This record gives sequence, structure tokens and C-alpha cells, in this order.
Amino acid sequence: MTETALPASPPKPSAAARAGTFLRLFARNRMAAFGGGLLALILLVALAAPILPLQDPFAQDTTQRFLRPFSEGHWLGTDHLGRDLLSRLIWGTQLSLLVGVSATLLAALAGSTLGVVAGFLGGRIDNVIMRSVDTVMAFPYILLALAIVAALGPGLVNALIAVAVVNIPFFARNIRGVTVTLANKEFVDAARLSGMGDTRIIASEIVPNILPVIVIAMSTTVGWMILETAGLSFLGLGSQPPVPDLGSMLGEGRNALISHPHTSIIPGLMIFAIVIGVNLLGDGIRDALDPRLRSGALTRPLPATLVDRAETPAIAAKPDALLSLEDLRVEFRLGRRTLKAVNGVSLDIAPGECLGLIGESGSGKSVTALSVMGLVASPPGVIAGGALRFQGRDLLAMKPGELRRLRGDKVAYIFQDPLATLHPLYRIGEQIAEAIRVHHPVPQAEAMARAVALLKQVRIPNAKSRAGNYPHELSGGMRQRVGIAMALANEPELIIADEPTTALDVTVQAQILKLLEDLRRERGLAILFITHDFGVVAQLCDRVAVMYAGEIVESGPAQAILDAPAHPYTRRLIACVPELGGGRRTLAAIPGLPPGADDLPQGCAFAPRCDKAQAACRAGRVALTGQEPGRGVRCLFPETAEDRTETA
Repeated sequence: MTETALPASPPKPSAAARAGTFLRLFARNRMAAFGGGLLALILLVALAAPILPLQDPFAQDTTQRFLRPFSEGHWLGTDHLGRDLLSRLIWGTQLSLLVGVSATLLAALAGSTLGVVAGFLGGRIDNVIMRSVDTVMAFPYILLALAIVAALGPGLVNALIAVAVVNIPFFARNIRGVTVTLANKEFVDAARLSGMGDTRIIASEIVPNILPVIVIAMSTTVGWMILETAGLSFLGLGSQPPVPDLGSMLGEGRNALISHPHTSIIPGLMIFAIVIGVNLLGDGIRDALDPRLRSGALTRPLPATLVDRAETPAIAAKPDALLSLEDLRVEFRLGRRTLKAVNGVSLDIAPGECLGLIGESGSGKSVTALSVMGLVASPPGVIAGGALRFQGRDLLAMKPGELRRLRGDKVAYIFQDPLATLHPLYRIGEQIAEAIRVHHPVPQAEAMARAVALLKQVRIPNAKSRAGNYPHELSGGMRQRVGIAMALANEPELIIADEPTTALDVTVQAQILKLLEDLRRERGLAILFITHDFGVVAQLCDRVAVMYAGEIVESGPAQAILDAPAHPYTRRLIACVPELGGGRRTLAAIPGLPPGADDLPQGCAFAPRCDKAQAACRAGRVALTGQEPGRGVRCLFPETAEDRTETA
């Protein structure tokens, strides 16, 4: 037997590389960078207090009472005892930061330990720990902190302990929830099967996975820890005279707030700056560490995809085209990286026509479809060139309000996963009625009646009772029918269906395709059907456009392309589809991987994977040329009848 060498796994990024990635992600959030810089400046000044030329923060001089800021020898003035406010502010800031961070560490350590133990062991231990935590949470936290300080006695250390204790439940509940989820994962079961004990599993499997959650929780809570300790000091229960901290300075200055407001405003502004800096920094750390936020923008998406094209290309009048795309280019701009997701796509859809957009995952099909209605999230998505016209109107020149009126009315969308797109807290009848009332001022009762009629039209049995169901009460096929009903609610002229049958079994898939075909013929709908299944293309589509690396590599009538594919990529895709009753033939996957959207080759994008590639294929971009009327192929050496015979 010949052993096949497995490809070496890619090396793990070094600590320096991970740190660099974290800093780049963090820097993308400008507010977080500002907060981090502000906090770093405050921390630097506070730590440098012993070496700065400051006056003695405890030295009193009653002849210098309540000097105003910028007085000689006292930049920030003096307090009611003639003590220098600048010196006391810097030393007090150092102490407040130390106490706030220490309280956060204590609360995080104790609360996370309780949460991990309760979530991992479960049962009676979980019940005892969490009911104890619930008991602590039953008291208002500030009153509980006051009670603890009253029992222990005034003092900064006791205030630190009180603030840490009242925040333990926050960490315990958060970490317990995460641990419960992890404890039931397969990798934990595998660790048990390997003979690991509970302590080792917690240390090696659970803690590394919850550590980012703990860091995020600490970064977002240290701000209010500082506020709470300042509040106790303000009430005289924290730092005791003459030791300065921000809370005690604020408390000492409140009696002179009217006559000498600077004694209160200065420490108050410092507390404000610290808390704002900590909160902004915490948001940035959360966004940079949370894998769900790493790849997307850290700001709220715009209401429509940003358009940044140098010029508007002119599209020749096409009276028979409902939708026209001309040289559409869509990019994702992530810092210094630019991902070219769609790279010059041109296609037309006529009324009543079904056009299939097919290709591997990541070829740009969904981005192309989302661009039609400006649904590509910006940032980071940008339409960098080309034109989009619907019924002759330039979609890219429309304002967000105009696009909003088209969405769901003239142009509807059927998404791949209806469970993710249907609202889980609303009944399906209400959601269909809402889709109607957004565009048409009809009474609620009439909208509900139309919703039931639509459910009947998409072949849902007992439509009236089903209208009162929630999405989770329906099967996958039923939910997809509801999605189709919502798309039909306002009698659109174009439906964009983004792989609506991918997650369904073959029986339900056939029903959905038959339903779409019937509706298309009954209503004269145009359909842009996105799929990677040539069986769906053969059943539903009139024409097909094959995409690869953001480009259309072949287009034409569906049956003609299925019978005689001209592009090597199309031929290989069709060759990957098994045939029943068609005799024995080899099924071979396409070798290699598609190119990265940020590293597209200069010539034909498929050349590195093509068995017919030559030097000319890599020399420059290949144009989409027509072999015969209605067909186009982006290839210098298209398939011949002999090639197709050899493949068969």
C-alpha cells in the first residue's frame, strides 16, 4: 500500500502576529482608540506621580484657601485647606485606578470561579451556587455595598471588598452561561473519554475558551467599579482624610460647590474622563476579541450600499430587460485590504424569465444579488463601478428612501434560511401582513386576510390556523413557503431567490421548485435564482450565468449549456454531478481552490485549476465573447465536442 502524504497543517500564528492582528482590529474602532489613548495618558501621568515636581498633597496652608485655577504655584488652585489640587488630583487618580482595577480583578476571579464550577458540575452544586448568587442579586447593589462597609467599617480596603462582592454575581452568571454551553460540546466529551479528570478538563478545555469572555466582561465593568468606589468615598465610607482619592475630593468640595465650583468640577471631570476612556476601551477590546465582530465593520451599516464609482457607465436602451447589470464591481474595503467580490458582472433579466446564477461558494453570486437592492453591508462593502437599472431606472443613483420603497414591493427577496430571517417572536400571519402594510395603507384585518390567501397560494394546508403559528412551529419546507408568501405579498415583478432549497430534502426541494415555476407562469414573475445545483437549473431556469471568482465565465440558454458547456469550469462543475441510470462514469472534484478575493490572478482566474491552461491564459484579463447568438464564454480555448466526449 502506498501512503499518501498529508499536507502539512498551516503553522499557528505567533504571539507577535496575534498581537498585531488584535491591534489592527482595535484601531479600526476610532472611538475605542480615542478612549485607549485618553486612558493611557491618564495612567501615564498617575504612575509618574512620584517623579513629577508636585507639591505635597497633604500640606495645608489656610492662608491659600480656595485659590482659583492658574494661580501662581497652583495650576488647578487649592481646596478648603489650602492643599494643592493638581497634586491631590494626580495622587488621587492613581489611588482610584488602583482600587477600581483591584476590585475588578477580585470580582472577576471569584465570580468566574463560581460560574465555571456551577456550569461545569451542574446538578445540586449548580443549584446551591446560583441560588446563593440570586440571593445577593436580590439586594440593590449600592445598598448591599453600604451594608458591607458599615459592617466592616469605613476605609478604602473595605470599600474595595464591598464593591468586589456586589459585582461577583455579574461575572458568575455570565461565565456560568458560557460554561454550560461548553460543557456539552464534543471536545469536552473527548477529553473525558481520554481519561482526564474534572479539574484538568476545566483547566485545559474550559478556561481557555472562556478567557476572552472574562477579559471582555472585565474591560466593560472596570468603569463602574471606579464609579462605585468613588461613590463610597464621596459618602465618607471609602478613602479617609487626609488620603486623597477622586471620590473623597468630590465629597470635600461639595460644600463649596456654589462659591468655589472648581474644587468639585476638577475631580468630577477626571472621574468622567476615566470612565469614558475605560468604557470606550472596553468596547474596542470586546469588538477585537469577539470573533463574530472581527470580519465585519464595527460601525452601524448604512441604509444602502455605499456607491463609490468614478463615472456612471451608459447602458444602451433595452426595452425587453426588466433588470440590467453592466460591468458591476463590488469591493469590501477592510483597512489596507481590498476584496474584489464582484469583478465586472453584466447580465439582463427579461419579464417572466428565470435566470440561474450558478457557481461555487464564494464566487460572488449572493453579493451580486444583494447589490441589486443595495443590501451589501457598508462598511465594508462598496459598489466601486458599473451600473444597475430596474425598468430603466438607475438603482445606484437612488436615495435610500426610494430604494426602501422598491424593496419588498417591486423587487422581493427569498433568503436561504427562513428560520434566520423570520422574526421568532411574531406569528407568521402578522409578519406577512406587516410586509403588506409597509408598502400599502390597508387595514390590519384586510392585510391578515391577504396573508391567509397567500399562505393558501403557496400550498400551506390549514392556512388560517397556520397564520397563528410562530416560525419555530413549522417545518423547514413550511418556513420556506412562508418566505415565498412574504416575497409575493406585494405582487413583485422580480424575485431574487438566494439558494432557497439548499437546506431542504429532495422531496421538499422539488415541491418548492414546482411552486416557483407555477407562480412564475401564473404571475409572469422574473426570477434571479442563485444556486450551485445544476439539477435546479435544468428544472427551473431559462438561461444560466456561471460565476467564478466574481466574474461571469459563461452564459446562455440553460439547456444548451447543460448539453454542451463551453468553459472548462462549467464542464468540471457538471462532471461533479452524479447521474442516476446514466452508466458508470468518473466523478472527480475540481482540483485546487478558488483564488482569494484580495489576490486575483492577472489573467484567467480559473487558469491555476484548469487542465487546458496555457501561457496566454495568464497574460491578461480574458473577455466574455459570444460563440453563437445568446451565448458567451470567458475562455481563450473553449471546450470542443471531443473534450466533452472524453469527459463523459
